[in-house]
Amino acid sequence: VQLQASGGGLVQAGGSLRLSCAASGKIFSINDMGWYRQRPERQRELVASITEGGTTTYPDSMKGHVTISRDKDTVNLQMNSLKPEDTAVYYCNLANGPYNFWGQGTLVTVSS
Repeated sequence: VQLQASGGGLVQAGGSLRLSCAASGKIFSINDMGWYRQRPERQRELVASITEGGTTTYPDSMKGHVTISRDKDTVNLQMNSLKPEDTAVYYCNLANGPYNFWGQGTLVTVSS
């Protein structure tokens, strides 16, 4: 399975950004997809996830700040009202049972 992410870049505080990730290869029919991020000197953390059926999960810190959506094997992350502390490498993830696949990461930099 390969995950190709796109949409990262530089944005000013208060701005918006949309990340996309397309999965390809041998994909199991039932899987969850999501976005994680790793901020400088911090552990990787969940941003949002979505099941194949469309059920979404957001950590409390992300609710109202990001929206995840999915079209088959493509997952999107809409981020609004970005802050400098949202600066991170964002990783796309596909999970199926014991298997986890990661994209290469896309850098989001929010300037103050």
